[in-house]
Order: sequence, then structure tokens, then C-alpha cells
Amino acid sequence: MSPNTCWFCKIFRAEESRISSRVSLEEVLQWSQSFEKLITSKYGPVIYKTYLKTEHSDENLEFWLACEAYKKITSQRKRISVARKLFTSYIEPQAPSEINIDSPARKAIIRNIQEPTQSCFDEAQRIIYMHMERDSYPRFLQSKFYQKLKHSLQTNDD
Repeated sequence: MSPNTCWFCKIFRAEESRISSRVSLEEVLQWSQSFEKLITSKYGPVIYKTYLKTEHSDENLEFWLACEAYKKITSQRKRISVARKLFTSYIEPQAPSEINIDSPARKAIIRNIQEPTQSCFDEAQRIIYMHMERDSYPRFLQSKFYQKLKHSLQTNDD
């Protein structure tokens, strides 16, 4: 498939030009220092998610970020509503964006979903974080996508 017809290529080019005009070389270089620096930086999650789409695993980052937002919810009523959405989107078997977690973590969430606490997704979030850090993050750093972005910014700084 030629780069002109490859829809992934088009997404990458559009995403890259939109973000590379805003992201700094310093930020991009920090991403290679640790996974934590990548996902807590300003543009890292957007770039990383674009990469994860190529691996069909962007649900991992979506879930992790959703859990970060979930922990900040103070209203019990809203927490129940969001917890159910997280459950139906990511946790239950055959969920549209089902994440890969072990059975004990899934069962604990099922037990706690009726009265969800601020921490009821912590174990699943930890597992997903480890999956990303160990598996897709090293591939991201080696990817043409990351290398090209880094190179284009290094070239612009010269």
C-alpha cells in the first residue's frame, strides 16, 4: 500500500504536523527517559495514543487516563455513574474497548461496582500501566513515528 493511500499514514501526517508545531524537542527527548515522563507530559499522551492506534491498543491509555480522572471525582453519585461507564467500556467481557487484565482484578471490580470507591479501579490501572510500560512503550521509542518526530525537531533546532 502506498503512503498516499494508507489511512494510518494520513492520520500520522496530520497528527504529526498538528502537534510537532507545538511540542518542543526538550519534551520529546524527555519521553525517552521514562514512561512516567511520557504520559504526564503535555503532548506525550496524544502522540503515544496515536502510536497505540497502530498496535490496536489505544484503549489501554484511554482507560489509564479515564482512571486518573475518575480518582478526582468527589460526588458519590457521579462516581457511580462514571464507574459503570468504565466498567461497560473497558472491564466487562466483550466490552467495546476491553482491556487485558487478570481474572482476580476483574472479579474485584465486579464485586465493588455497586458501591464504587475512589480506588476500585487501581489494580486494573496498575496492570494496564505495567503493560504499556513494558510492552508498547519500548516499541514506541523505537518506532518510526517517534524517531521521525524527534528528528524533525532536532533538524528544526539546528
